[in-house]
Amino acid sequence: MNMFSRLKVEAGDMPALVAAFLTRLSIEITPKQIEKVGLLKERLPQGTRVYVALIDPADLPHQIDAVATIRAAGLEPVPHVPARFVRDQADLDHRLEAFAERGQVRQALVLGGGAPHPLGSYDAAIQLLETGLFQKHGIAKIGVAGHPEGNPDIAKARGEEALVSALREKQAYLSAHDIEGYIATQFLFEAAPVAYWASTLREAGVTLPIHVGVPGPATIKTLVKYAAVCGVGNSARFIRKQALNVTKLLTVSSPDAFVENLAKLHFEKPELGISGPHLYPFGGFDKLLDWVSSRTP
Repeated sequence: MNMFSRLKVEAGDMPALVAAFLTRLSIEITPKQIEKVGLLKERLPQGTRVYVALIDPADLPHQIDAVATIRAAGLEPVPHVPARFVRDQADLDHRLEAFAERGQVRQALVLGGGAPHPLGSYDAAIQLLETGLFQKHGIAKIGVAGHPEGNPDIAKARGEEALVSALREKQAYLSAHDIEGYIATQFLFEAAPVAYWASTLREAGVTLPIHVGVPGPATIKTLVKYAAVCGVGNSARFIRKQALNVTKLLTVSSPDAFVENLAKLHFEKPELGISGPHLYPFGGFDKLLDWVSSRTP
């Protein structure tokens, strides 16, 4: 049992810690959810980072439209750029130019991408970084993917150490080119695996701040579906166990305890670099934003 497995939440000033931690939030949408930007503008502070996922490479024009709409709303657009969805250097140059012109994009999340086969020349985030095109188009802050519970596809092919080695390589590139870097993680359900994983990264020399993926309030049935699709690991066991009880399938699960523990790590163990929560609206935007509002008076 590792030193973080007994992480507990104390009472006292925890509501204030959670509220402060949530001021650091970011949120994720898909290009097809562009109509939600008005709601985000209404309910989130100006400058909040809004990530625009790219699940289908055919959605690229809609992703470009979305970053423009987000910028016009006074929010900060952060497009996903998955390597396996980029055909070649000209394609990357074109989309980054469009992001800069339409959305004044200054930050991007650069990923390998979940497609089994690349569309073109790239299959890893570092290959995109090494083109130098992000700097050319004024992107000064770049996020890279992190997997607190591992990545079965990479681990099976290259071993778990490959994940840490890849983070070290990307960190070195970003540092050498004066680009601010950070890690954005897959979503999960418990803080203990995050804390343990962060400690192993620090021991391995990876010092990038960590933005932790947090699923918003959603039914157990919905969370089980996303956990299966996204391949999250051991911390999803308690969700699956609850799903075994049919009467609980439509019960809404809230991330209260998870976020409380992350807030505690952020303030009490700064050496781990838990920077903030990245929120996924699996249960709907209204439900998620109501939850945020109830904890940020």
